[in-house]
Amino acid sequence: MTPHPADPELACDIFCAVVDNFGDIGVCWRLARQLRAEHGWRVRLFVDDLKVFHALCPEVDSALSRQDAMGVAIERWHAPSHAGDTLAIPDVVIEAFGCELPHAYIAAMARREPKPVWINLEYLSGEDWVADFHMRPSPHPRYPLDKSFFFPGLGKGTGGVLKERDLDTRREHFDAHAWWRERVGIARPGDGETVVSLFAYENPAVDTLLAQWRDGDAPVVLLVPEGRISGALARFFGLPNFAAGTSASAGALRAHALGFVEQPRFDELLWAADINFVRGEDSFVRAQWAHKPFVWQIYPQADDAHLPKLDAALAHYTGTLDPSAREAVARFWHAWNGASAPDWADFWRHRQKLETCAARWAKELAGVGDLAGNLVAHAASRLGR
Repeated sequence: MTPHPADPELACDIFCAVVDNFGDIGVCWRLARQLRAEHGWRVRLFVDDLKVFHALCPEVDSALSRQDAMGVAIERWHAPSHAGDTLAIPDVVIEAFGCELPHAYIAAMARREPKPVWINLEYLSGEDWVADFHMRPSPHPRYPLDKSFFFPGLGKGTGGVLKERDLDTRREHFDAHAWWRERVGIARPGDGETVVSLFAYENPAVDTLLAQWRDGDAPVVLLVPEGRISGALARFFGLPNFAAGTSASAGALRAHALGFVEQPRFDELLWAADINFVRGEDSFVRAQWAHKPFVWQIYPQADDAHLPKLDAALAHYTGTLDPSAREAVARFWHAWNGASAPDWADFWRHRQKLETCAARWAKELAGVGDLAGNLVAHAASRLGR
């Protein structure tokens, strides 16, 4: 993809600390690639865990401290001195998810003229307060620097979420038959079978749901990327493991284990299914662009601090559903997030309405603008371009 001709070439550093799973690096890697490919920015990505990064992008060599992948310069983030005077400070600095830049780097930012645009990229939330705090500046207590808080969101007045310019075109031209042959090794299931993709954290509700699929009247075909939920599948089917390439069946349920899906191809998994179970932030965003019903397992926080975020997302996503369908979705999402046992039949009887809702919501969300484009516009305004 060639850079957009109207976008000025700027240099940008993105700092990412891998806290848990793939969420933080997943978002940062998508953002870095999009800023490079669509806006022509020269991007350098600092990551403190290249082993996790390698799983998302096999091109990344976890043994190398400096390398390039897909047009992005990648550096291992280690001693703070590495990111001080020895590096040129770019036009834009993105501190992802409050990861705290090295002191030496901040001091170098303060010496740069003109000062760089400093952005703290926050976690995604659908809550109403996000629009009030989006792009608010915060002066540094010691240096003549301002940091803007950039909030991804699901409503107007926020930063939106990541979406590549060609995503809809790729989805519309997706060859499901070829994908099934290549990735699963079987023909695409028929219209009478419900295909479910299951990407989840460990979940006490999974055994109940698997049993409901097994004992149901309608056949279900389950696609499970290898990961944290694999052990639960192995136990359910009485297998030693549920590694990539494994298939199992019980009653009306057939399940297929896939290898870990590299990030650029994760969308294809979502397009290949009828409904998608997703987790965290990155896959949650991709599910919304897939035009398919989905169920979100939000990352759990202490004292149930994640539940208001779950309810805010539900309010956005289900706003056009009738009360019966909207309540069924809320019940199922809360059950999947630990509130109770999920009821698949109660949820999936609304399938047609959920499919219409998913397509309508994707169009509404697109109206907020994509996060990379909104961030580029913010940086340009701060730089006077």
